[in-house]
Amino acid sequence: MGERLQKILSAAGVASRRTAETLIEQGRVTVNGRTVTELGSKADPGADDIRVDGRRVRAPQRRRYILLYKPRGYITTRSDPQHRPTVIDLLAKGGVKEYVYPVGRLDYDSEGLLLLTSDGELAAHLTHPRHGVEREYEVRVKGVPDLHDLDRLSRGISLEGRRTAPARVEVAKVIEAESGPQALVSFVIYEGRNRQVRNMCDAIGHPVVRLRRRRIGPITDEQIRPGEFRDLTPQEVALLRKFSAGDSRSLPPEGGSHAAAAGARTTAARPRSEPAAKSRRRRAGDRPRRG
Repeated sequence: MGERLQKILSAAGVASRRTAETLIEQGRVTVNGRTVTELGSKADPGADDIRVDGRRVRAPQRRRYILLYKPRGYITTRSDPQHRPTVIDLLAKGGVKEYVYPVGRLDYDSEGLLLLTSDGELAAHLTHPRHGVEREYEVRVKGVPDLHDLDRLSRGISLEGRRTAPARVEVAKVIEAESGPQALVSFVIYEGRNRQVRNMCDAIGHPVVRLRRRRIGPITDEQIRPGEFRDLTPQEVALLRKFSAGDSRSLPPEGGSHAAAAGARTTAARPRSEPAAKSRRRRAGDRPRRG
């Protein structure tokens, strides 16, 4: 018995399951020399010759789960037609050779935590809206949103004809800048539309000055610096799987909430001081590397 072709491609780290379906529909996938375009087609990854754009698909030796602090000025994609620097460039400079791809988006002008993996199944769970995986952002905006603004953001705002899901929003700090007052706003959202937080802030008349993603589900790391990355620990991967399955999700009540972000948090595992740890410094979860 075989497996669904899109599942095989996803498990091999070629693409997320949804993107793999697109590759199949576009006629870019062959099995034993025959082009396959029908979704649901099956194959045996151990016996069949499966190729994408002519390249043989092989199961990865091990799956990678990488946490990167994306600096501003980098594109969250594997390649860019305009030849701008990408997050993959950062990993390549740091010695990552495996085929990994970004989980979700973080736009060119934004910074913060980004997951990259070769595990297509987990990536699909983390990005699908029905799983409601939390993403927490620290956002500096022009002006100071009032209670009415916060309530609108929390309840949901219509963007391009579709209302955003309830969010958690609160003003954490007011800043007196030379150009006028600004506010540091904490956002927790449960979906990942393109430039969603920026567009929500524009909609209430408080455009974003700076945006930083602080947390993805249970994963956070206040020690990692822009351009650095590290592998997740096995414990973090297990937490992420549990969270993406909905076991640890903490959705806001209907109508929204201004409460602070909820949910388990996991910080980076720092290098141990014991002698036994010296040989493990390059292993998953230890000292971040710079791209």
